[in-house]
Amino acid sequence: VQLQASGGGLVQAGGPLRLSCAVSGVSGRSFSNYAMGWFRQAPGKEREFVAVMDWSGKITAYADSVKGRFTISRDNAKNTVYLQMNNLKLEDTGSYYCAAEYAGLLQVRVYEYDYWGQGTQVTVSS
Repeated sequence: VQLQASGGGLVQAGGPLRLSCAVSGVSGRSFSNYAMGWFRQAPGKEREFVAVMDWSGKITAYADSVKGRFTISRDNAKNTVYLQMNNLKLEDTGSYYCAAEYAGLLQVRVYEYDYWGQGTQVTVSS
């Protein structure tokens, strides 16, 4: 399974940005069976949970720091998960990673995910 994250960039504080994560290589198990998560990592810090959507697409969870500003969604027809980020803050700066969880469950810990994409850099400026 391969994950390709994209959509990062430089944005002013208060602005929006949408990240995408395209998933391929899921033959034998449908993309719709995976839970999909987003994590981020700032320089010198550990990777942290941002958002997750379970396999059904009906249940989501967010880190407290992004609640009300970020929205995770998925398009199973396109094997893609998105992270809409609004009202970005300086502290949202970091490399953002998408991840897939095989059991389809709502997980928030790094070690609970089975597949990872490369990071896409988000830089929020003042």
